[in-house]
Parts: sequence; structure tokens; C-alpha cells
Amino acid sequence: MIRIAIQKSGRLNQESLGLLKSCGIAIENGKDQLKASAQNFPVEVFFLRNGDIPQYLRDGVVDLAILGSNTLVEKGQDLDIIETLGFSKCRVSIAIPKGDDFNGVKSLEGKKIATSYPNTVKQFLAENNINADLHIINGSVEIAPNIGLADAICDIVSSGSTLFKNNLKEAVKILDSQAVLVQGPKVTDEQLEWIKKIQFRIQAVLRAKKSKYILLNAPNESIDKIASILPVLKSPTVLPLAQAGWSSIHSVINAGDFWEVIDQLKAAGAEDILVCPIEKMVR
Repeated sequence: MIRIAIQKSGRLNQESLGLLKSCGIAIENGKDQLKASAQNFPVEVFFLRNGDIPQYLRDGVVDLAILGSNTLVEKGQDLDIIETLGFSKCRVSIAIPKGDDFNGVKSLEGKKIATSYPNTVKQFLAENNINADLHIINGSVEIAPNIGLADAICDIVSSGSTLFKNNLKEAVKILDSQAVLVQGPKVTDEQLEWIKKIQFRIQAVLRAKKSKYILLNAPNESIDKIASILPVLKSPTVLPLAQAGWSSIHSVINAGDFWEVIDQLKAAGAEDILVCPIEKMVR
């Protein structure tokens, strides 16, 4: 049995459950349920507070966790990330009131900073040789400058809308964060085999998200040139068409390079280009 911890609620919770479902691990999570089992895989999922998860991993209460990398910087730098997952992206930043001037990180010298991430802020301040006073708050740090409790805050920023609503502006980014898969230090050899199977499925799902399946028609004299533009797989599949001198070419392209690749393919003679999403991509 593999025990996986995920965040109890919020965006990271939903995206983590979605990833497990895409991996064929369906979890029925009832209202206020703190633990649930998969019906088709030896997995139990624990729904925990994000900040508590690193200690549960150390203690061997859970074997794996999906959590934000910012939480590891704050509370779990001794734990091993075995896969970066690419969702729930955000950043940890210092923000100040909109009307305040900011002339670089030295502007923080002697300031009072409210935060839920004291270790992260201390490390940042030490790296920049800045002395500042920290006021540790668990949640809703955005209000601190408005009530005179602090001159600045350090918190997670995604869209920036929460800062805007509280009359704050982002001053300096400390680090980027995304969801990661973390392995505990007390897993057994048997559990490690199951973890490798879970990781294999996750890699197949993530690879598919980054790729698109492409089909096109092209004159036979253009096949070599077109094949050189499609490097994702070992080689494209080439099938003859009923029309003499033409073939259908099938391959995979990186989603991030989509339009650039399409332009190159058209210039090389490709026609009737179809692009489709990929559900899984197994290697």
C-alpha cells in the first residue's frame, strides 16, 4: 500500500486528484473526508494541510506527497523531489503598499515584513545582507500593511488580484513554485516498486500534456524535409495515399512549438494538417 498526501482543499487539491485520475487512480473523496482509498490501485490518499505534509513524510505516515515546491523550501529542504508536475504554478514574492517607493531589495532594510514563510524570507534576507523584522502570520497576511502591523508582506502570488484588492504591489520575486511529487525517506523496497509504477504513469500523462499528435499530407519529394522538422519521436510514420506521389505523415510535436512548427511544415510542402490532443504518451 502506498500512502499519498495531498493538500486538503484548494486548487492544488483539485489538480492533484485530476492527475491521479488521469493515471487511472480514481479516488472518491467525500465531504470532509481525511483519508480515501483507490478501488483499482493499492493507494490511500491523505488530505492534509500543506504545511504539515513534510513532517508526515519524515515520520513515515505517508510515503509520497503532491505539494508546492515553495512548501519544501520553507519546511522540507531535506526531502527528495522525484518529479516536477508543472501545475499550480505561482511565486513567492514580497509586496508593499502601492504608494510606497521601491528602489531594489535594499529598500527592505529595517522594514517590518509580515509572512507565513519565515524561513524562506530569512534565507532571502541573509543572501542579500538585509536586516529586517519578521512578523509571522498564519494566513491573510495581505491585511498587515493596512492595519500598521508591517511595512511589507511576503506571500504566494498567482494572478496578483489579491494584492491589488488590498492596495499592494509586487516588489520583488523570491522564488517560483509549482506542484512536485515528493518521496518520503522511509519507503520500503516493495513500496518503491509501486512508486515507480505511479511515477511511470505520471510521466506518461505529463508527456502527453506537452505534446500534440499531428497528421498531414505531403508530396513524396518533401518527406525527408518534413521528417527533419518532426524530431519528437524516433521517426514519423509515412503511409502512401491513394493519390500517386503523395503520402500521409503522422508524428508528434511539442505543444509549445506548435505555431513555429506549423509554419515550417507548410513551407516544406505540407497540406491538410490536422493536430490532435494526446491523452497518454508512453515510452
